[in-house]
Amino acid sequence: MNLLLSEIRNNPLLWLLLFVPAMFAAKVLKPEAHALLFVLSVLAIVPLAALLSLATESVASKTGDTVGGLLNATLGNLTELVIALTALQAGQYMLVKASIAGVIVTNVLFMLGASLLLGGLKHHTQEFNRGTARLQASLLFLATVAMLIPSLTAVTDEKMQAYTQELSVGLSVLLIATYALSLLFSLKTHREVFASKSAEGHHETPLPVGVAVVVLCCVTVLVALVSEVFVESVQEAAETFGMTPAFVGFIVVALVGGAAEMTAAFSGARKNRLDLSVSIALGSASQIALFVAPVLVLLSYVIGPTPMSLQFWPAAVVMMLIATFTATLIANNSKSAWFLGVLLLAVYLTFAMTLYLRPPSM
Repeated sequence: MNLLLSEIRNNPLLWLLLFVPAMFAAKVLKPEAHALLFVLSVLAIVPLAALLSLATESVASKTGDTVGGLLNATLGNLTELVIALTALQAGQYMLVKASIAGVIVTNVLFMLGASLLLGGLKHHTQEFNRGTARLQASLLFLATVAMLIPSLTAVTDEKMQAYTQELSVGLSVLLIATYALSLLFSLKTHREVFASKSAEGHHETPLPVGVAVVVLCCVTVLVALVSEVFVESVQEAAETFGMTPAFVGFIVVALVGGAAEMTAAFSGARKNRLDLSVSIALGSASQIALFVAPVLVLLSYVIGPTPMSLQFWPAAVVMMLIATFTATLIANNSKSAWFLGVLLLAVYLTFAMTLYLRPPSM
């Protein structure tokens, strides 16, 4: 515990933890101040993300970068899942689908691009495990195809909504099963293929594993609670700032919800642990595509006002396809330099400007 308190004292970013109780106090005292709650929730998520990153790095130093990346991606995606579930209950399916597509594109282009840039600025060249990247890129391709088919069917024949719903349910079950088998493949039967290529022997362990696990559990709960306040206030705040639900889901929710993973991915890249960064970025994207999205489709039959399908608007499908092809290109080379990150960020900014200036309709 003393080590944890020392880390908080020595890290100015963690001083922002004061915004966590401030946000809860504002929620009680001024529940209608949506713009204020939106700003406070964002400021509260940032230090929680940093603390989550600290604890995850401590666990990853004992489990290895592949398992550490999976752990970080899973805990980081909890924020997006909570946001999506809240929107799902409210019937805001545009926000749900925009957040799904946005997280996939943001993780592949922004998170991975920024990691390659930050790591490349400190290290001339970096290496990562090609097998890990190829597996995650293949899973992303499968998920994108599964989302493309219902969207094409809906465009071809608008009267086949019942068929689209049934197809979405079947595809959701298939994607979840495939994701489970991919975990068995990478963590059990062929784990030697995914061994880390990053620098070994210099991994810092800021916290003991026991303390890190407790911190992970507590921070995860706090992130979930803060996320609920965020999603309750984001719509009103979006109207104040002139943003549409599509832009909010695709850009804002993806960036804020992925803050925990981004902090760990950027830190890993700077420490020449690019395997961890690749595992977090691509692993989180594939987890959203193959697990979170299908689960939301199935849960819409239980908690949603109407069933939700895997049908996305055409621009979202195109952006996810481009992100998937980008991941495939990255996976074909096990080396990276800073300019590769610049290229990925340029593609992401192109998408962001497009959505802001001409939001899609659905």
